[in-house]
Amino acid sequence: MRYSRGAMSPSPLPPELFDSLPPAVQAYLRYLEARLADLEARLNQTSANSSKPPSSDGPHVKPAPPRPRSGKKRGGQPGHPRQERVLLPPDEVLHYKPKRCTGCQSKLCGVDANPVVQQVIDLPVKLRRVVHHCRHTLECPNCQTLTTAAAVPEGASGFGPRLQAAVAYFSGVGRLGKRTTQRLLSDLCDIPISLGSISKLEAKTSAALAQIHAEVLERTQGENANVDETGWRQGTKKAWLWVAVTQLLSVFLIRRHRNRLAFDDLAGPQPGVLTTDRFPVYTHLKSDQRQVCWAHLRRDFQAMIDRRNSGSTTGEELLTLADILFEHWRKVRDGTRTRRWLVQKHLPWLQREVRLHLEQGTACGCAKTEGVCRELLALEASLWTFASVVGVEPTNNAAERALRHAVCWRKTSLGTDSEGGSRFVERMLTVMASCRSQGRSVMEFLTQAIQGNKPSLLRQGV
Repeated sequence: MRYSRGAMSPSPLPPELFDSLPPAVQAYLRYLEARLADLEARLNQTSANSSKPPSSDGPHVKPAPPRPRSGKKRGGQPGHPRQERVLLPPDEVLHYKPKRCTGCQSKLCGVDANPVVQQVIDLPVKLRRVVHHCRHTLECPNCQTLTTAAAVPEGASGFGPRLQAAVAYFSGVGRLGKRTTQRLLSDLCDIPISLGSISKLEAKTSAALAQIHAEVLERTQGENANVDETGWRQGTKKAWLWVAVTQLLSVFLIRRHRNRLAFDDLAGPQPGVLTTDRFPVYTHLKSDQRQVCWAHLRRDFQAMIDRRNSGSTTGEELLTLADILFEHWRKVRDGTRTRRWLVQKHLPWLQREVRLHLEQGTACGCAKTEGVCRELLALEASLWTFASVVGVEPTNNAAERALRHAVCWRKTSLGTDSEGGSRFVERMLTVMASCRSQGRSVMEFLTQAIQGNKPSLLRQGV
């Protein structure tokens, strides 16, 4: 309900009646109108016009429009590369030979040099491997002294390195809780293990990954990266999970605060070009050190439209320009167009149009839209850093994708209980994300680290 003579809907009060009210009453009605508009905007927030995740959208939210049908049949298309099942090295080979000729019934003998191989992949009945290290004590026949064998090899007690790596893998990659890991090892591998032992194995794995995590953190500091943060919980208190993503490395940190000190722990004293959202902790970065995420801006422009007030036109124009930018950038990223084509042919007029509509938006009559436009004008140089720095993307999608696994883990684990648990999470996430970027096996990397072979994420294939 609007009491003033607004542009979008008429007041229920006649203008002369509204003007006849005391100034204090008019001011209070305008305050209530602004408050109602703010509450309606919050109620209408979705993943399309805010930073809310898609999983929080209610059933009333209109789903994304379906893609147009291509007219092709489902499945593989004619001419596509044939996908053959990988022929693995066999653990057992069974030979089947014909005994007689199907033509004359003569006996057959010999070996076929190229037999038809039909591969069967299965799990063994028993997945565990148990080794007993027996230390004997023997009595000397001359002096009757008892002598016990020397200590067995280090680590030859409790659980082996591959089982320890599997426990960490189930937790960090599979996002399984300790009880589920316990049941999995019991049902699938017939390995009895207590919840306390699982916690101890995770702590030992965390210690084995400490130096690896420190190396990745040191290497990413100073490099161009996508940076983001999300909520976490450590014990009963709020915490934050930070991430920095480069081309081949990703590093995670859990800190108790979402402030400049936590950011400095992640980015270091001299960061490279960082792609971020508009959270105030990044405002100290120089304009040429920062790329503001256009995916976040697109949601802000959609929010301007959804308010359905005098700032909606500004939002529509800016959203159209953002979509044009994304269309051109996809051509550059796919290699169908060059960066020079974008910078010389399209970027100048896009910059002019964006600046024009932001300036118009600062006087559109909607306080929120005006505030966003003024903020973006102050950050204008950081909107276009990607055009001049090779390797910098206009969006922060890489960091958001890296955080998605951690967010799912947080929803099932409800965070961590201690500092030690937080260190395990950040180190496991760092190893998992970096190994995937490099096409390496997380399980094998964990096993090598636990065995003390000092694998490195800084050298691919090591």
